[in-house]
Amino acid sequence: MILAGAAVEQPALAAKKKKKGSVKKEAFGKTEDGKKVDAYILTNKNGLKAKIITYGAMLTEMHVPDKNGKLGDVVLGHDKLEDYLDGHSYLGVTTGRVANRIAKGKFTLDGKEYTLATNNDPNHLHGGNIGIDKKVWSARVVRS
Repeated sequence: MILAGAAVEQPALAAKKKKKGSVKKEAFGKTEDGKKVDAYILTNKNGLKAKIITYGAMLTEMHVPDKNGKLGDVVLGHDKLEDYLDGHSYLGVTTGRVANRIAKGKFTLDGKEYTLATNNDPNHLHGGNIGIDKKVWSARVVRS
């Protein structure tokens, strides 16, 4: 996973601030099996700020300016890793291998029927019990 900040143009804010974007890394916790989870905080020159954690490649915060330039978080999420580990509801996750449900956990491809784990009885939801939303992703800051 490569992290990069997106610039949202807001002329009124851009005129007020002449900062560059930044990327900051901080510890966010550890999984039950001891894997380290980091948070990456991306800020653009206009003040927009996003926080992405390596557990599930989740977007946990997105602070955007309103018409008056006041920042507010528009993402529903948790402040602690433990809350995500305790049976989360897919808040901010990267879903996969599929997003949504596969009815009854079965599909046919090129004439062959496949059966998947069902985690949303009777369906397969968002990649199943061990979807990519439950993996700890590798991340690093790349400067250009």
